[in-house]
Amino acid sequence: MAEAGRTSEKNSRRTGTRRSVRRGDSYREETVYINGNNALALSQPQRRPSVSEHTRANREKALQMNLTYVAFLAAAAVACVTVCVRYLRIQSNYTALQKKNTSLTATLDDMKHENDAEYNRIMSSVNLEEVRDVAMNKLGMVYASSDQIITYDETGSDYAAQYQDIP
Repeated sequence: MAEAGRTSEKNSRRTGTRRSVRRGDSYREETVYINGNNALALSQPQRRPSVSEHTRANREKALQMNLTYVAFLAAAAVACVTVCVRYLRIQSNYTALQKKNTSLTATLDDMKHENDAEYNRIMSSVNLEEVRDVAMNKLGMVYASSDQIITYDETGSDYAAQYQDIP
């Protein structure tokens, strides 16, 4: 049993060896670690599995760009550029319309203020006592008497239809 313990301890031990490896024009040292009884398998150079001629031909064909693929990529690029240009035009038009809307809103506000100021000026310039005096004394107008006033009941609609002349 002691023998089995030493074997597993020996197999799990890591040993390191240094070796020089040539990469391009320079050499560098690297340490290779070998675990236990796998030392012989790791020290042998690993080979790539051989690839069949059919697989190699398919890989080369996949790496080549044929005319239809190039045409598809060109059409996709043109479509992408067209969409981007249209988007930029729409965004530009939207910005211009926002600026125009802001300008027109400011103009409307100015006109409302001017209109209110003119209305207040006119209303303050009219003297209602003077108007009543001119109407009664110069034009001969009088207030209506109670027998001249005719009232009507509201029917619920917002307009009234007149079927005969008012006396």
